Amino acid sequence: MEITDKKNFCIILAGGRGRRLWPVSREQYPKQFVDLFGTGKTQLQATFDRFARLLPKENIYICTCREYLHLVQEQLPEVTEHNTIVEPIHRNTAPSVAWATMRILRQNNDANIIISPSDQLVLDEASFSHSMDVGVGYVSENNVLLAMGVKPTRPEPGYGYIQLGDLSCKPEVYKVKSFTEKPERDFAKMFMESGEFYWNTGIFIASARHLIENFKYIFPAVLRNLNVEKPNYTYEEELVYVEENYPRYPNLSLDYAILEQSQEVFVMKCNFGWADLGTWHAIYEVMTKVKDDNVVLDSQVLLEDCHNNIIRLPKGKLGVFNGLEGYIVAEEGDVLMICKKSDNSSMVKKYVNEVRLKYGEEFV
Repeated sequence: MEITDKKNFCIILAGGRGRRLWPVSREQYPKQFVDLFGTGKTQLQATFDRFARLLPKENIYICTCREYLHLVQEQLPEVTEHNTIVEPIHRNTAPSVAWATMRILRQNNDANIIISPSDQLVLDEASFSHSMDVGVGYVSENNVLLAMGVKPTRPEPGYGYIQLGDLSCKPEVYKVKSFTEKPERDFAKMFMESGEFYWNTGIFIASARHLIENFKYIFPAVLRNLNVEKPNYTYEEELVYVEENYPRYPNLSLDYAILEQSQEVFVMKCNFGWADLGTWHAIYEVMTKVKDDNVVLDSQVLLEDCHNNIIRLPKGKLGVFNGLEGYIVAEEGDVLMICKKSDNSSMVKKYVNEVRLKYGEEFV
């Protein structure tokens, strides 16, 4: 099957708060809506464009929450109201994907769906297109959930890991043996050295019908009840019903809700130059280094005797640094953070929580 087939759809997840990339990612303006690298495109726009080169634009859905709807509309004006899934209250990824899947099924009962985060780096677009093409072909012939995995290049504690099991009938596609989310560095090193583990990109492919069957086992019959009560419900009736009933959904991630519970989960080995842009450490690792292994993100700086730092300053501000080694320097609006660079992203989240407790929401 060609990826461009009109029965193929995409759901882009754009409702996260991005606290591990604070202070550039803020509660009211999280990382997916930020142009981190000065390319003229935010992470959400880059992700949308990537899939728009593969699929009809009308087959791309955006999942977000109510407080970020205006940002989606500003940055992706071509996405219609019908193709925007707006959570009335903040939940994890699984409930919004279930809702989007139900809406897609009403449009095409034979749909295949690619589910993707909105904040990832893909360096090899041709290889990415090939992987998506192979992936939708596989799930159209097999009732499975297919994760996209990439070979680790370093022991990264901030990523999820997928352990490969038995090889399927398709080269490069394996039964998933286990999932491990954000292991300690020693375990990440062991995983990488074993050759059995791949990074979990967070990109998954499945047929819409198979997804819905899996959701039935872990979610209360919220939207399913709407189907029973009003089989021919209108778009407006759907919105009213979801507004009233969405709080009944548990706060579950897609990884936990389906991938770690289902028996039919496979992983495909991919090689499209992937990186998760969710933490300062991950961005540092993947970006091109300037002199003395520093990473400067779209900022004006003078560096003297500085090594292994990552720096991101606002437009119109100059930073002069001397003798700095192994630090994150990040400023946005009314917050400046200078802290030791660590592969433990929980440190930044800790700062966010401490700031919230001491100063309230203003600086978060």
